[in-house]
Amino acid sequence: MAGRFLRACLTSTMQLRRNLTARPLHRAMATLKGIPTDEEQATGLERRALQALKLGKDPYSMLKPKEYAGTKEDPHIVPSTVNKRLVGCLCEEDNTAIVWFWLHEGPSQRCPSCGSHYKLVHHELPH
Repeated sequence: MAGRFLRACLTSTMQLRRNLTARPLHRAMATLKGIPTDEEQATGLERRALQALKLGKDPYSMLKPKEYAGTKEDPHIVPSTVNKRLVGCLCEEDNTAIVWFWLHEGPSQRCPSCGSHYKLVHHELPH
């Protein structure tokens, strides 16, 4: 009885080895190119973000924001998904205190301390 069981195990193991060695290894996407790139292996939100960056868009605000003068003609742009947002202003370069104020949708508003202009712009998330 034990001999039959042992023979069956050995036979199935040998068949399994034959099947594994007979099949070629399959590599998805990078078969001829080598290691796949980030774009080739990205999925979900990461893939969407990479595709948007390729088109020159920044849907999740991942890149450094554009520098603005902070004047009435060129206010600092603040993206928001709602009609108001809390903004912190470092009025001077070496200042350690942050001036917080609410920025509402509409015309640009000034920082109560230094007078820099900020404008709230509606921003849609891509998902």
